Amino acid sequence: MPSLKVSRRRFLTTTAGSVAAFTIVPRHVLGGPGYTPPSETLTRAVIGTGGMGMAGHVTVNEDGKPPVTLAVCDVDEKHLAEAMKKSGRSCEAYADWRKVLDRKDIDTIHVATPPHWHALIAIAAAQCGFDVLCEKPLTRTIGEGVALAAAVHRYGRILQVNTHFRFENYYGFGASKMLRKLVDSGLLGKPLTVRVSRDLGFDWKLKMWSGRTDLKPEGVPGELNYDMWLGPAPVKPYHPHRVHQSFRGYWDYDGGGLGDMGMHYLDPVQYFLGKDDTSPVEISAVAPWPAHPDAAGLWDEVRLKYADGDTILLKSGEWGADDKPGQPFIEGPKGKVFANYRTEPAGLFDKLDAVPDPRPLVNFETAVRTRRQPGGNVDVAHRSCTLVNLAAMAVRLGRTIKYDPVKQVCEGDEEANRIVRQPMRAPWHV
Repeated sequence: MPSLKVSRRRFLTTTAGSVAAFTIVPRHVLGGPGYTPPSETLTRAVIGTGGMGMAGHVTVNEDGKPPVTLAVCDVDEKHLAEAMKKSGRSCEAYADWRKVLDRKDIDTIHVATPPHWHALIAIAAAQCGFDVLCEKPLTRTIGEGVALAAAVHRYGRILQVNTHFRFENYYGFGASKMLRKLVDSGLLGKPLTVRVSRDLGFDWKLKMWSGRTDLKPEGVPGELNYDMWLGPAPVKPYHPHRVHQSFRGYWDYDGGGLGDMGMHYLDPVQYFLGKDDTSPVEISAVAPWPAHPDAAGLWDEVRLKYADGDTILLKSGEWGADDKPGQPFIEGPKGKVFANYRTEPAGLFDKLDAVPDPRPLVNFETAVRTRRQPGGNVDVAHRSCTLVNLAAMAVRLGRTIKYDPVKQVCEGDEEANRIVRQPMRAPWHV
């Protein structure tokens, strides 16, 4: 009997009248107690099976249950073999992500490559009719984010970035929602300053993800297609520190600790400040100068100021002056929020009963099933990733940047705009 592969998309579009003969159908296809039918299973392909791909995206296809991970793709043969070993039955391996998009039995594409590939793969997936779950940071440049958001809307797809802290209790007690209510209440006043600093528990991992400036060319391992790993990035001589996790330390592929932790920390800040549809207008940094053109390094602080005066202050604690201990997390002219959610004046969180709850946030799976946009949809993800990219730009340029959040350019600043919209290595482009 031929193998029976029924995707959720194909299952929902197949009519009973198309069945020409009696067929013995496995129990897990029909569903029922203890069984999940394919029509209720969201299948996936995982593109990029390194650390994050294996940790958060490649699933085990369990016996007796419909398979979830139907395809895995990587340019490193060893990574690919590990992904196939984990996923098990009903999964196929690919070395070229473009071939994955030819599949008709897959619902979602999980993009877990280094960030310099995110936009290209996600845009192509949207064009081919797939919904996308993308690792953070969403895109390596602001221009790529603009193109990706446009593509997702053009093709009517669902995209969510894989950072869930606006949903979860990362700040404490369901705090993203409570902080949003507190800001909306006006009890803190305006403008607000939010500190995202190491002394408040935000580790920027700058030393961990600093690039090296002493790299000497080495031979490319036989299992790695280095040209495809580089893809749209400029050609640089191979060194193992440029790839596989430590790629974060190089501007061509990511943004150091800002790229690694920025969306985790800043996406919920953007949410509770009510800034999902805009971006800062003035960005400055205190960092060593000149910045290295290739390797991401250390910085002291970054200030991102919005048109209404609200400011996000990033303090690394790994270079320059430490933040003074005991500083508030959120500070306004009428009130403050400190670590452990102590407030001045005391009891501010007890005064929010009359403040309406923010709209419930939809997660990725629910969004795919209902076609409602998820809480971390492409528009808000692009804006939170823009915070990361603007901060990195200020560190690299060593001066204050003026940004237009409507046109999404630095008007009259060609040097900055070359970072906003960077060319890709041919033949790749967005």
